[in-house]
Amino acid sequence: MKSTRRSFLKGIGAGVLALSLGHMGFSLKEAHAYARSLKIEGAKEVHSVCPFCAVCCQIIAHVKDGQLISTEGDPDFPINEGSLCAKGASLYSMYTGKHGRILKPQYRAPGSDHWEEKDWDWTLTEIAKRIKKTRDEDMILKNEKGQTVNRLETIFWMGTSHASNEECACIQEALKGLGIASLDHQARV
Repeated sequence: MKSTRRSFLKGIGAGVLALSLGHMGFSLKEAHAYARSLKIEGAKEVHSVCPFCAVCCQIIAHVKDGQLISTEGDPDFPINEGSLCAKGASLYSMYTGKHGRILKPQYRAPGSDHWEEKDWDWTLTEIAKRIKKTRDEDMILKNEKGQTVNRLETIFWMGTSHASNEECACIQEALKGLGIASLDHQARV
């Protein structure tokens, strides 16, 4: 499309008019609020917590006919006052998106070129067996000075921002109980 001086001046004039109306007291807030209410009309409001970090911003989820239809930050919550970070703002699309999110454990055997679906019982049992085997083989009971250290240096744990502070504290105590000395948290990295 070719722009002419006349179309440019018309555009500038329309912009000035719109800004002037805004300063004269005309507001589109009511129109935006009405349009938004149409989307969530008849939906149940459920207060929840964003799962993506330990800040735990409060969110409002709108559920209609058993389906999530919208999420937003809670403006009455003092921590986030309705605002959400990029992860929190994407909560709805992550839940409803059809982008191939894996919902069940996947296992690829050594030397295999494909993944196979496993159930949770098999997965958790396998993880426990491998931790036990590694701990039995590599546990350092005493250091070179003969002092008791009970340390396992061949397993590293990276925490997740999905866990609350309380969950992180419990996980850390469990890891220390296993002797795991190398642990960190994703939120710090």
